Amino acid sequence: MTINHKLILKEVEDYVFITLGLFLYSFGFTVFLMPYQIVTGGVTGISAIIFYATGFPIEYTYFFINVILGLIALRILGWKFLSKTIYAFTMLSFMLGFFQQLMPVDEEGHFIKILGEGQNFMSLLIGCIMTGSALAIVFLNNGSTGGTDIIAASVNKYRDVSLGTVLTFLDLVIIGSCLLIPQFGEPLHRAYMVVFGLCTMVVENFMLDYLMNRQRQSVQFLIFSNKWQEIANAIGTKMDHGVTILDGHGWYTGEKRKVLCILAKKRESLTIFRLIKMIDPNAFVSQSAVIGVFGEGFDQIKVKIEKNENSIRNQQPAQTAGDTPDSGQ
Repeated sequence: MTINHKLILKEVEDYVFITLGLFLYSFGFTVFLMPYQIVTGGVTGISAIIFYATGFPIEYTYFFINVILGLIALRILGWKFLSKTIYAFTMLSFMLGFFQQLMPVDEEGHFIKILGEGQNFMSLLIGCIMTGSALAIVFLNNGSTGGTDIIAASVNKYRDVSLGTVLTFLDLVIIGSCLLIPQFGEPLHRAYMVVFGLCTMVVENFMLDYLMNRQRQSVQFLIFSNKWQEIANAIGTKMDHGVTILDGHGWYTGEKRKVLCILAKKRESLTIFRLIKMIDPNAFVSQSAVIGVFGEGFDQIKVKIEKNENSIRNQQPAQTAGDTPDSGQ
């Protein structure tokens, strides 16, 4: 299979999982949040507030706002960033309308509360677990649902403000706006909606962070085996994975031996253990969790370098071959 074919398959895989994530988000939001008039952050939250106050369809508001934000950000972020975003918010607009058509309604045309009256918080938990998980699926497959993500990315490009800070600020403003809308009833009820909206932020962000961190969690293997060459070849060829060979020296036996050091995603652990057991069932293996792995094939280093640090680095003299520090091996 050529590199182009692999890239095409990866793109197709991304769009399939993005679609599944959008499906789950639409289901959770429509079935568990909308019947109880629970407000969330983002453009979905703005659309929900307008829907609860006026009855204007949520999918139309969501789509129009995203189109406007997309056009504004096109020059700033470029077409490559927005291509999957446009697909995502278009599909999500369609799915939100689709699930509303399937929802049962009462005599007054209001959505039936699936869990019954008085189950607002339980419905919030279930709905936000679904929407938070759905967002994680979308983000892990290089997608975005647009909305405030576009604003945050645009601000982050020109200002040293993290995406999370911008998104949190916008969500607080959106949810807090419920206090200013008389259509939501007495001030106490509006405050009640704001509190529930803040709860949606906590639950949704928790699920999002939990799933994304779990997916990205890395582990380190140290493998001690007389068949180190076969194990290294198997991991390198069958998994297309890098392997570092270290020089070891046994204290008790006094023997020198090779030690394999491997940094891998946690989801790859089972495959690595299987390969080791197939080649050397008596191998001694140490597996440990690592806080973070940065570099090719893992996460990117996202630390910003200040101007004075750049000047210091440029002023350092170049090393000659004899100045190269010892690797410690």
